[in-house]
Amino acid sequence: MSPARGLGLVLIVGLAAASVASAEENWPRWRGPHMNGHAHEKGLPVEWSADDVEWKAPLEGWGQSSPVIWGDRIFLTTALDKGAKRLVLCFDRNDGSKLWEKLAWEGKPEPTHAMNSWASATCCTDGEHVYAFFGHGGGLFCYTVDGDLVWNVGNDKLGTFAGPWGTAACPVLVGDLVVQNCDSDKDSFIAAFDKKTGEQKWRTARPEVRGWSTPILLNVDGRDELILNGHHGPVAYDPETGKELWMAKDERGRGSPTATPTVGGRIVCVSGRSGGTIYAVEPGGSGEKPRIWSQPRKADRDLPSPISIGDHVMIVTMKLGLYTCYDGHTGDQVARGRLDGAFSAAPIAYDCKAFFVTESGTTYAIEPGDEMNVVATNSVGAGKGEIFRSSITPSEGQLFLRSDKFLYCVGTRKK
Repeated sequence: MSPARGLGLVLIVGLAAASVASAEENWPRWRGPHMNGHAHEKGLPVEWSADDVEWKAPLEGWGQSSPVIWGDRIFLTTALDKGAKRLVLCFDRNDGSKLWEKLAWEGKPEPTHAMNSWASATCCTDGEHVYAFFGHGGGLFCYTVDGDLVWNVGNDKLGTFAGPWGTAACPVLVGDLVVQNCDSDKDSFIAAFDKKTGEQKWRTARPEVRGWSTPILLNVDGRDELILNGHHGPVAYDPETGKELWMAKDERGRGSPTATPTVGGRIVCVSGRSGGTIYAVEPGGSGEKPRIWSQPRKADRDLPSPISIGDHVMIVTMKLGLYTCYDGHTGDQVARGRLDGAFSAAPIAYDCKAFFVTESGTTYAIEPGDEMNVVATNSVGAGKGEIFRSSITPSEGQLFLRSDKFLYCVGTRKK
């Protein structure tokens, strides 16, 4: 099967109609303009080294949010003083200079996991405003792209996010709404807020189990579906009302997922638990959905999200670097191998290749197929001890990679 065959579902972005044309050259949210990790522009680097680093900007504090880009602005978050301060940052993409930083919240930090930070949720932007989520650390914030605070939905409305491992789910723009997953050990819910005012438009309860996944937005036979992974499996919601449309139950029901669902062909593929499974369901319809296929994942935890290219679904495990490529139609394993390194970041894809980043900053470019075909092994020349847990952000011929110490720009901008 050819990796060039197209997807059968329509992935849509939550931007105003006037901004849709701009979305292709921007990377406005977690997993990009199409919510699937794919960049469709031509000429992005496939091979690079430290010599190709255009600039690198030092980062204070500890954050794991991925860069988002609109025009000349890059947005990130970070936490200072062991989580006691949460900041939103803006950098100039041309030279890495910091344009502004805003202290969103200051207070007593909540517990978090060693693999998490107090600033893990990636921002989203529509080119006019930028939205940032810090969970217990002040909730959901809206700033102008110039750094002026517009509104804040605080913990008096969102709750305290009970649980020992922190939060990481990213805000999602859906038309005039910003949607936030608030999975927690107590009072879990997903909610939508007016993106201009912060007024809550709907709120739907979810199982009281911690979780860190971010929803994706699909158009299935003319109907919009907001699909969110969770402890009991993926659930689809009506993005206008929050009504539950369908669910696909995970019979194991343990191990809260981090991975975002991915789309390939006419299926949604879901993974993300220790000792669990990777499986596929067909969106649309109502009620409880059967699985189209399911495969066990027992060797290691699937922290990074899967990615689909053509007829293939590709995934790599967290600690052991076990790479697997599945047939997206049948679930049959078509390739397997071992990559050197540990993996936390979700992969991205372009030029019919997937790009997997290790925690030490090595990026493997892999073509899907009947064997593990590593076409390039890349580095930005990171220092000893740097940790990369953020996804690559591609834009206008360049790549942006974030470690715990620096923001890197690779390649020359193409305007």
